[in-house]
Amino acid sequence: MSLKKVYNIVGIGANVCDTLISLDEYPLEDTKRRAQDIVQSGGGPCATGLVAAAKLGENCAYIGALADDAGGSFLLEDNERYGVSNELVRVQKGAASFSSYVLLGQKNASRTCVFHRGDVKFDSLDESQRQAIRDAKLLMVDGNYLEAAIEGARIARESGTLVLYDAGGLYDGVSKLLPYIDILIPSEEYSLGITGCQNADDAAKKLYETYRPKVVIITQGKRGGLMYDGKEITRYPIIDLEVVDSNGSGDVFHGAYAFAMCKGYDYQKACLFSSAVSSLKCTGMGSRRSVPEFYKVIETLKEYGYNEFEEDME
Repeated sequence: MSLKKVYNIVGIGANVCDTLISLDEYPLEDTKRRAQDIVQSGGGPCATGLVAAAKLGENCAYIGALADDAGGSFLLEDNERYGVSNELVRVQKGAASFSSYVLLGQKNASRTCVFHRGDVKFDSLDESQRQAIRDAKLLMVDGNYLEAAIEGARIARESGTLVLYDAGGLYDGVSKLLPYIDILIPSEEYSLGITGCQNADDAAKKLYETYRPKVVIITQGKRGGLMYDGKEITRYPIIDLEVVDSNGSGDVFHGAYAFAMCKGYDYQKACLFSSAVSSLKCTGMGSRRSVPEFYKVIETLKEYGYNEFEEDME
């Protein structure tokens, strides 16, 4: 099967039908509370990362399977809405979609997620999916559909395609994936959990020494994060903006980082750029629809004194 086009960024991982419920504050158990807003949105680390990269201007495709239920139909439409190709998606009849309900408490800027994984199966790649990975500049994975992700990462390593891992959960068997990762971006919680270290600096060094990626970036929420490339620890800030919805901010960071790698940014510049994209996303409702366009990111960085990005608008 020949592909319609070459996709610079492809991804294997979760694609989730989210229902976002905005409340003034988190409700007490066994009570009723009026929602300020209820919004259906696509979610999932890998798929949302692909949307972020596509909205910033890169050509992207999702590799995976979706159910033929209402949630799956919504996710197919959502991919198309934001410019992520469905060419490499399989649709499974009679399956139930990965779905979640996310309660957003405005008082404390809290996020509480209740999810059900559904029963979509995706354990191996077909030849068109393998070829898309060989042709891509970067493959994104998030630990979901692990066997397919490992197969894809092996193909990427053989083909010179970079592999970026959005490491947000301690999945069984993920140690088999980590040796194939070039850009390892775990949350602080994940990095401490998998290494047993007491602080993020030591965790970054241990992850680097154990799995030998090109770079380790640890995200630390409101504190920004840090980067380790085998030489020294460097830190990056957040852009401090008003938070409306933090759901999916880490996913957007990863997608922005993938975009930045394809654009040719160095690791540190990519960290700052991705942090700005994630901060801007949090100013609106919905992890995908609030991802900013590229020009808005550059304008915001310039407003905060980061003039090294101005040349990218030329």
